[in-house]
Amino acid sequence: MFLTIIYFVIVFLITYKIYQKITLKKFISDITIPNKLVIVTGANTGIGYETAKELSRRGAKVILACRDINKAQKAAREIEAFTGNNVIAKYLDLASFKSVTEFAKDIIETERRVDILINNAGTGVLDNSLTEDNLPVEAQVNHFGPFLLTMLLLPAMKESKPKARIINVSSLMHKFGTVEDLDKQAKTFFGRRRVYANTKLANVLFTKRLAEEVRRNNVIVNCLHPGAVNTDIFRNQPRIVRFLLKLLFLTPEEGAQTSIFLAVSDYFDERIMTGKYFSNCTEESPSDRALDREAAQKLWDLSMKICFKDANLEEVTKIAK
Repeated sequence: MFLTIIYFVIVFLITYKIYQKITLKKFISDITIPNKLVIVTGANTGIGYETAKELSRRGAKVILACRDINKAQKAAREIEAFTGNNVIAKYLDLASFKSVTEFAKDIIETERRVDILINNAGTGVLDNSLTEDNLPVEAQVNHFGPFLLTMLLLPAMKESKPKARIINVSSLMHKFGTVEDLDKQAKTFFGRRRVYANTKLANVLFTKRLAEEVRRNNVIVNCLHPGAVNTDIFRNQPRIVRFLLKLLFLTPEEGAQTSIFLAVSDYFDERIMTGKYFSNCTEESPSDRALDREAAQKLWDLSMKICFKDANLEEVTKIAK
């Protein structure tokens, strides 16, 4: 009996991997993006690293925006050695509004424009302690930090030709998120039990609301589910869990394909595709909650209030237009 169970498990695993490989879509195109300025957050490892590496190979000037600057510099040197193109590592801690503001200010002052922003960095299953900004750390890293970064970089993105692209890495887990209590406060909405799913739902809601806001400003915004990918987000899991994830999940290179597709494909220049949700390089429908326009507006208002609570509202309004 035991051997029979083992046999069926092995057959299942082999069948699953074959199906996974057959159905996986890899973005194959000879499109290059020379002279494009690309920022990828969380790019020193995993999906972000593979995305940055491929965009650099296609000719872009890539900035790795990472919390661990030493790992980021090492990753930058590796990518430069592989592609021969300029790669820059810059410090960015999404759990700190001060760090996000300083990073954005540096980009605005040193770069003429930003062509592609990939909000790739994310975290999961933390103790959800509070940050220096008094927010749950997972909520700030996964939503409020990227929200602030995006808003501050919008002026530089509006200078891009023909269209700037903002790409938010969400997850299939957004379908388990809820919009209850969204109009109250961050600590209520991003409660500990559902914090990851809620932040991934927030990524989709933000994408849709921002797309409406910048539709006339030469900026397109889309989000994606990269697939079930074995990345460093699972580094704190038990060894047996990490082994199974490595066995069953996609590699970071495979998981980066939809991000690369959204960043490079001329599909979006030919069709004004914005505010959409993608998976496996294909547009898909997100959950009904992610299509809730009222919820998207509530999240927008909450995020503006939290991220810019000490800012001059007139200046904030100028940034958002």
